[in-house]
Amino acid sequence: MTKKKRVHFLLAIVAIYGLSTAAEKCREMVGREAASKSGQFSIMNCLDGGTGTVACIVKEGVKTYVYSIKSTHVEIASHLAKEGALAEAISQGKTAKDATKEAQKAAAKAAKVATRQAEHILGPIVSSGWDLFEAFYFGGTIAEGTLRCSGTLVGTYLVGFLGEKSYGRVGYFVGSMLGSWGGGKVGLMIYDLVNGVEYILQSLQLKKPQQQHYRRPAGHEEL
Repeated sequence: MTKKKRVHFLLAIVAIYGLSTAAEKCREMVGREAASKSGQFSIMNCLDGGTGTVACIVKEGVKTYVYSIKSTHVEIASHLAKEGALAEAISQGKTAKDATKEAQKAAAKAAKVATRQAEHILGPIVSSGWDLFEAFYFGGTIAEGTLRCSGTLVGTYLVGFLGEKSYGRVGYFVGSMLGSWGGGKVGLMIYDLVNGVEYILQSLQLKKPQQQHYRRPAGHEEL
């Protein structure tokens, strides 16, 4: 990791920590009823041995299956393109070395096209849709559900892309999972932060002294 990337990574950690702290203060300030609801579902719910465990298994299973569809689609497209290009190059009388180069170029191009078609579409949509449902299930508002699923969508796209760029297929799997979880959490933090700011503004508005209009007593009209 280069020095520039380390600095960006540290800044991101500090920003997320600051956002998390501010969001937690806002949740305490507005109270449990007004705070985000879906954030109540944590890793501990996945270990309750009941409905929470089933929900986590189904959620992660669906995401993993969808991610596998994408990866398999790209591999098949690349393999078919490589075989076709190799056969065509050999039929044209090219040497084995040149034919292999042509096949590799064709495979890379096909993989790029296939990736562009399926890259980060199904997985992020499934993840964000699930988080939207989860927010409504716990009684959250439309704003909470929207911010959470938006955070999940962006996180899955971004971290999954970075993971795949650095570590390939395994990086995509891990990055997508982490991005989905982290993005949803950040979305909830933003919701609680905005909620807290609105609460503060309303409190200041209520404390603002109302101006009293002076009315002259009867019989004291100005001459």
